[in-house]
Amino acid sequence: MNEKELRFRQRYANFTKAYAQFQRALADYEKLTELEKEGFIQRYEYTFELAWKTLKDYLASQNIPVLYPREVIKAAFHYELIRDGELWMDMLEQRNVIAHTYDEVRFQKALVKIKDEYASALAEVYTELGAK
Repeated sequence: MNEKELRFRQRYANFTKAYAQFQRALADYEKLTELEKEGFIQRYEYTFELAWKTLKDYLASQNIPVLYPREVIKAAFHYELIRDGELWMDMLEQRNVIAHTYDEVRFQKALVKIKDEYASALAEVYTELGAK
């Protein structure tokens, strides 16, 4: 196993742990308190970060050099690692908004987007990269 492949495997292991924590929170979503929902958003944030970085490392292991999140998403879509490139671009654009959500309306919208849209995109990458 070469260094790039090893890096991908290590990153995927970390992504797996974060994804499992996110899934546990998602499974209990209806029971979460307001404070726990803030933690749910935090779990989403670091799971998303690990998802795109794991995609980057996988692409690097295939000798496809990409550095920045936008490039990673475009390449992942091109190589059919993700199905909905627009959704991933939205996830990328919303990450800073979600991280600094102090307004109740924006907070609730973020929760809905994560639960109803972004969670399935993360599941797709988890499954796709797990088969590699």
